[in-house]
Amino acid sequence: MSIGRINRTRGIALAAITSTAVVASVLFVQGAADADPKPTLTQAKAQVAALQHKAEQAGESANDLRGQIKASTDRVKALQTGIKKQQTQVDAVKRQIGSLAVAGYQTSGMTTTAQLLLSTNPDQFLSQASTAQAYAGQQNSALRRFQAAQGKLTDLQASEQAELAALQAVQAKQDALKKQIQTNLDAAEKVLSKLSDEERARIQAENEQEAEEAREQRPTRSGRMDDEDDEDKTVVPASGRAGVAVQYAMAQLGDSYVWGAEGPSSFDCSGLTKAAWARAGVSLSHSSRAQINEGRRVSRGQLQPGDLVFFYSPISHVGMYIGNGRMVHASRPGKPVKTDSIDSMPYSGAVRPG
Repeated sequence: MSIGRINRTRGIALAAITSTAVVASVLFVQGAADADPKPTLTQAKAQVAALQHKAEQAGESANDLRGQIKASTDRVKALQTGIKKQQTQVDAVKRQIGSLAVAGYQTSGMTTTAQLLLSTNPDQFLSQASTAQAYAGQQNSALRRFQAAQGKLTDLQASEQAELAALQAVQAKQDALKKQIQTNLDAAEKVLSKLSDEERARIQAENEQEAEEAREQRPTRSGRMDDEDDEDKTVVPASGRAGVAVQYAMAQLGDSYVWGAEGPSSFDCSGLTKAAWARAGVSLSHSSRAQINEGRRVSRGQLQPGDLVFFYSPISHVGMYIGNGRMVHASRPGKPVKTDSIDSMPYSGAVRPG
């Protein structure tokens, strides 16, 4: 056997061995990933809470784009209305130019002197000639108006295309954030899937109990709590619009967290505060990052029921202060609207709407 042939044979064998080793290592890594140690119940809860919080952060970032999308959409609609109006004006000038062109053509077949000599009524002809000159002047004026109108129409159309491109870019960014929400929620479900049926049932029962306990804190029809002696159920009395907002928010206790929702039976954090203050006649954006700029800043020591309290940096959560260092809020995916201490997460600031 030749040396070249021996080397080729050794190369093929080495490649085969290397490929087998690569496949084996990939399978080993996949097997190791699939065989991740089963988390304890406490670990699973912590992992799920962290992933749900990430989902909420992505959700509030997506909410923050709502204002940009609405403003851009409004500008597109205004431009489209302007384009339609401008097109009507362009079409009207074009029709006028057409009429003037016909009138001018009717007297363009021979010279003015010839037309005068052949005319049976010279006075009438001179009058018509004067009219023809007037038509020519009007035609030039109409052409100038057409050029101006067409130029404005072109500018409006270019602005519309630029605004549409900007709108599509913001919408694409929001869509990417929505995918992040779902990715984190799917990851949380994967963590839960590693638990036993009994452990998952226990977590579900705890969540249902938490929602039921929250519903029990809802105000009665008189606006009072069912058990005034329970510290968690104590709400400092509030009057005026703040009182209306607090009453509405507390009436939603136990409702589910759903990204983008602002009622009537599910909310995200900024959706709840938006809906509550809307009931009091105050309009807020559906975004925690926007809401912190939609009221008068107040210090932590000046907090009053109805004030909005914000958390994390950058801001990604908002609740409504109800007194005694507590708030009502749509906490995070998988959890109900409930009351909590304002020390339950990193405090960032507060504003007083209205």
